[in-house]
Amino acid sequence: MNKVVAVRANDNHTLDLKFSDGRAKRFDVKPYLEFGIFQQLKDIRYFKCVRLALNTVQWPNEQDFSSDTLYLDGEDIDDFAKQHTAA
Repeated sequence: MNKVVAVRANDNHTLDLKFSDGRAKRFDVKPYLEFGIFQQLKDIRYFKCVRLALNTVQWPNEQDFSSDTLYLDGEDIDDFAKQHTAA
């Protein structure tokens, strides 16, 4: 199991993630926004409250995704640090 070691929420309801194996991935949350507890994530201010928790990501009201889901369904991106350096 790859652990999430860094996360950044983007304005388009995607998450940029770095995993314990060094890979960086982008996970699209939009397909989940119409389902149950994930509907609250439609509010971009709330969506950006994501944090690391228990080797994955979690929001204040305990919405979460398994690290396996994030890893397997995420799209590879270039190095996480390059994606998020200050200009």
